[in-house]
Amino acid sequence: MFTTRRQFLGLGLKAGAGLGLMTAAPGIVLAEARRPLLTSGVMTGDVTQDRAILWSRVDRPAQMLVEIADNPTFANARTLQGPTALPTSGLTTKLDITGLGDMEEVHYRVRYAALGDARALSEPTVGRLVMPGQRARSVRFVWSGDTVGQGWGIDESRGGMRIYDTMLKQSPDFFLHSGDTIYADGPLEETVNLEDGSVWRNRMTEAKSKVAETLEEYRGQYVYNLLDDNLKRFNAQVPMFAQWDDHETVNNWYPGEILDDPRYSEKNVSLLAARARRAFLEHMPIRQRPEAPEMIRRRFHYGPELEMFMLDMRTHRAANSTNQQAATDPASALMGQRQVDELIEALKASTATWKIIASDMPVGLVVGDGDNFEAVANADNGLPSGREHEIARLLKAIADHRITNVVWLTADVHYTAAHHYAPERASFKHFTPFWEFVSGPLHAGTFGPNALDGTFGPQVVFQKAPADGRVNLPPSEGYQFFGQVDLDGDSLALTVTLKDVEGATLHQQVLTPETA
Repeated sequence: MFTTRRQFLGLGLKAGAGLGLMTAAPGIVLAEARRPLLTSGVMTGDVTQDRAILWSRVDRPAQMLVEIADNPTFANARTLQGPTALPTSGLTTKLDITGLGDMEEVHYRVRYAALGDARALSEPTVGRLVMPGQRARSVRFVWSGDTVGQGWGIDESRGGMRIYDTMLKQSPDFFLHSGDTIYADGPLEETVNLEDGSVWRNRMTEAKSKVAETLEEYRGQYVYNLLDDNLKRFNAQVPMFAQWDDHETVNNWYPGEILDDPRYSEKNVSLLAARARRAFLEHMPIRQRPEAPEMIRRRFHYGPELEMFMLDMRTHRAANSTNQQAATDPASALMGQRQVDELIEALKASTATWKIIASDMPVGLVVGDGDNFEAVANADNGLPSGREHEIARLLKAIADHRITNVVWLTADVHYTAAHHYAPERASFKHFTPFWEFVSGPLHAGTFGPNALDGTFGPQVVFQKAPADGRVNLPPSEGYQFFGQVDLDGDSLALTVTLKDVEGATLHQQVLTPETA
């Protein structure tokens, strides 16, 4: 359970008084200039059976103060003292709240107290989350990727990033952000002239006026996105499980790369990536393990019937290339041997009916990087080579160990699709059929569709992308997409629905669980 309920330090309140009474307590000074301000809302993430990460950000050094309750009125609330927000963490704070296992819903309220004047308090910001529970029940989650990309920022005259409001209306239990959570390499222009004669008007900040290179500039990318009211409302109601892709650092990056880009004064991508990782971990509600504080790959259960395996296809990859290497060549690395080994063992050990592989890049779509390749596929339709070897080893292990009900979810390519993979259509035969669902962008330019590579036998069952080769469509054209996954608590059927920015159903696939 929670730690013993205690008074907030220096506030002179009786135990259990609660944050709601602070403004009425005698002697509390609320001078506006001395009160901290929550700048970016609140959010939760990495929820497990009995714990969750709570995140927020403030405008100055201040002490995080939290109330937790099982009801929206905060009756019998428990109070916790969180970390101190300091410039060394970009004024963000994260609190790993434990002892939540006996609560179906968690309601929380966050305030900050000024350092040196604990009577000067911020206004409270309220949020909630649904706990997974220990019994089988129906679960709904949404996923997508790609936020504020290709020059399309927050146009408040067009309602901002409306897709987050649409996803919120689906009442999901959680959100899987499949990467490109920011576009650190995508500066914004104040106005963009559209084909229909109208003008897209970006809200501007200093951070979005250039590519990010310094730690503070990377931080500013996240702060910009959180200026959007739709996103802040969504974050306050829906826990996030976030992974990264390339644009958190720079387009198509890999460790050891040296940039040839005049926009950058710092050309060392490994240094840029270190700064980018720091900003990502600061601004996402990710639980950082003491033994591996910078690890982004992880797994989690959401109830007994659903387990998510979140990949990291950036940290351990070799250089982008023609992708034709032998399996033993280090240049064929994408996830790296250790990550693949750990994933195989985790899948073997899983007791969940459905195993969701959250991949930041697709398996069978050809994603180019100039004359090289950025993702798994290499466009030759033959037996596995290059990065395909890792996927082949993984798929073979899934088949050999009779691991059932594995579904791949991804984003990255800026359109939506449903792909079915089967050995009878493939050059590589040693695997069991599986589904891969693609969705995105959330709020970025729309592209596609991409070509398929036949190595693992993909077939397009559905796709929606711009027609006639049109590229970088703005969000105002409606080609913004997310996916919704519904697990039925009785039948354990998994229904995957691809939706657009208005919430309209574009394609639906009902998957029936198999037994080993």
